[in-house]
Amino acid sequence: MNAIYGLYPDPDSAQRAFNMLERATSDLGFSDRNIVVLSGEPYEDYGFGQQNTVTLMPWLAALGGLIGGLSGFWFVSFTQKSYPLISGGMPLITKWSNGIITYELTMLGAILATLITLLIVARLPDWRKGKLYDPAISRGKILIGVTNPLEGTRDEIEKRLRTAGAEVVKEFRK
Repeated sequence: MNAIYGLYPDPDSAQRAFNMLERATSDLGFSDRNIVVLSGEPYEDYGFGQQNTVTLMPWLAALGGLIGGLSGFWFVSFTQKSYPLISGGMPLITKWSNGIITYELTMLGAILATLITLLIVARLPDWRKGKLYDPAISRGKILIGVTNPLEGTRDEIEKRLRTAGAEVVKEFRK
């Protein structure tokens, strides 16, 4: 992966750079997916912080809860039918006591689905080699850049990043 990026001291200048790169996608031959934003803290109030806000996590958590609940109900029903006890005329499968186990497995399924989805979306652990990162991000800088730009457009991208207020413009090659 190749990239060119600028490091910005504050979110306002980073937002200017992000807007400038969004407007320049057709001129410079890259798409919105090539714009990369890395920061040490979330900036939800800014447009560059809203870049990846759409997620399937709530739906996957609900699906995990549904699977957990169905498997919990199946588990207690199967267990009660496999080991029949003399119940003295009472129903063999009791709904209230089974509801507790079903509820707990529903919650367990939702929590596990959420955790697994979070790990996958956050790419944890990340075994990829050559990922884009700069140590200045951990000191409060915001990285805005373009991955895999066309060779003829590197100078123009660098010029636009500097115009937006980048303290430093760097290239990343792997």
